[in-house]
Amino acid sequence: DQAHVSDTQVMVEFENGNFNFTFPNPKNVSEFSITLFKGHEKKEICALHLSKEKVYPKSNVTYCQTQNSSSSTTFILKNLGRKHTDIYTYCLEIFLPPPYIECCLKETYLYIQDKEDCFSLGLVSWIIIGLIIFAISCVCCVVACCLRNKNQKCESNSHEYNSEYMPMAAVNAAKKPRI
Repeated sequence: DQAHVSDTQVMVEFENGNFNFTFPNPKNVSEFSITLFKGHEKKEICALHLSKEKVYPKSNVTYCQTQNSSSSTTFILKNLGRKHTDIYTYCLEIFLPPPYIECCLKETYLYIQDKEDCFSLGLVSWIIIGLIIFAISCVCCVVACCLRNKNQKCESNSHEYNSEYMPMAAVNAAKKPRI
């Protein structure tokens, strides 16, 4: 039996806030490694080496974990933020049986939006809306006060002597002496 690299697609799932990258293990292989790289510079972040039924997981970062079953290998990326947005590449190396085979299975681009950004953007919008409403309320109060003061001045000027609205009897207005 020859080593066989499956053409099955890598399955990328988002579950419980984590990204799971699952791909099938190669068939008829006794020793292989699967590595997850990040970015164009292909920085190794997580790997799993399987040798004679012994599994050796390796992680260079805190946010990557590996899981292995008899049929598949899964890389689990947890607690991701905006800084983790990048291209992720999965490479397979088959050591036994010979010949040695190395191939990159797939590249996947992940865009991660920070949870804090969503919250802070929402909070900023509510603060701006609140300030606008406050400013409009202040302008309305100032306009109302100005109109009220204007009406009071008009009412005080309308009380002339000898007015028919005066509750007192009509009195001749005092004449100004001429000099």
